[in-house]
Amino acid sequence: MIELKTPAELEAMRAAGLVVAKALAAVTAAVRPGVSTGELDEVAFQVIRDAGAVPSFLGYHDYPATICASVNHQIVHGIPSTDQVLAEGDLISVDCGAILDGWHGDSAVTLPVGTISAADQALSDATRASMEAGIKAVRPDGRLTDISHAIEESVHRSERASGTTYGIVREYGGHGIGRAMHMEPFLPNYGKPGKGPRLRAGMAIAIEPMLTIGGEQTQELDDGWTVVTADGSRAAHWEHTVAITEDGPWVLTAP
Repeated sequence: MIELKTPAELEAMRAAGLVVAKALAAVTAAVRPGVSTGELDEVAFQVIRDAGAVPSFLGYHDYPATICASVNHQIVHGIPSTDQVLAEGDLISVDCGAILDGWHGDSAVTLPVGTISAADQALSDATRASMEAGIKAVRPDGRLTDISHAIEESVHRSERASGTTYGIVREYGGHGIGRAMHMEPFLPNYGKPGKGPRLRAGMAIAIEPMLTIGGEQTQELDDGWTVVTADGSRAAHWEHTVAITEDGPWVLTAP
């Protein structure tokens, strides 16, 4: 079952999305060499609580933190720690969720730590562009994999422009969102168009491509959460929560 929301419920989700946007803006401002991912977690926690919201991730299946902080070869679900200190040239992906009045918002950004390599910047840019392409493919009466196809085609355009081959992570992807953080449908970040459920006004989907500079294979670390690239290559992750309306996509987590 795919949850359909009323316009008023989507407005409530927008309020939650704005809390997430504010938390990610605060984290973005705090990212610099010498800062620990644990300190970034505290920044996000405080913003969310000050807004009268609750972190979506904290306690979710016993996850121990407010954000996921994935550094360099970590793709998703990296656990923040005061022992993990950022260094010049690192690339960090920060995923954040918040619950406000029972509704979830979920978004992720990839951030440079100081000055990063041109290859890392191109990776982040390609990932963000593919997310934006997926958002543009959202329309009533379309199909779910129209979004998947748009993401994949954007990745290939970035590959041709940069001369770099990117790995599209396949085990993880987007998802429905609303009264729960992860709902039906699952959204792959690749595939042929015209397949899957028909998109309807009132649906909300988290669109979140993850790319690597190397292969698409992943490994989960012994902490049971952190997912890394199998070949040690760097990764990037961008995400927005998007509502489907009669007028097209509404990005609920945009600032």
